[in-house]
Amino acid sequence: MQNKPDYKTRLEQIKAFAFDVDGVFTNGMVLVSENGDLLRSYNAKDGHAIRAAVTAGYPVAIITGGSSATIEKRFRPLGVNDIYLKSFYKLPDFDDFCKRRQLLPHEVLVMGDDIPDIEIMEACGVACCPADAVPEVKAAADYVSSLTGGSACVRDVVMQVMKVQGRWGRHVELASQ
Repeated sequence: MQNKPDYKTRLEQIKAFAFDVDGVFTNGMVLVSENGDLLRSYNAKDGHAIRAAVTAGYPVAIITGGSSATIEKRFRPLGVNDIYLKSFYKLPDFDDFCKRRQLLPHEVLVMGDDIPDIEIMEACGVACCPADAVPEVKAAADYVSSLTGGSACVRDVVMQVMKVQGRWGRHVELASQ
């Protein structure tokens, strides 16, 4: 799968990020405990990138079909305030995020990995996916990361945007504190 040639130039217009969770921040595996809790494993490098983006002033949304309280426990401490759980039809939540944050859809980078993500990927400014996304999502993506879900693919796209805009170096140290 080749990346569409003009995606890099469109990174300059990005003002916000929206991400799916399972298959993007994780490898797609969900463990279920005996008492029914859903457990996910997240990559710390992705968390660092999200914190750097928030510190730099980028709004970040989580738009996921997942409903576990652990999702909020992972992302709220990173500064993510726009968390949409049980989002099976994601376009209304994407539109709500844009409206609440006074963004135009073309100012948002979206990263998803499965069929429910395609509609918002088609509505956004730059559509991205991990290397192990389903074929239909890869076909809809402007950029396919060389990294798989849960292996720092989120950091890959956040870092690209912030570097293109000259903002990666300024906020990385602040995000670590």
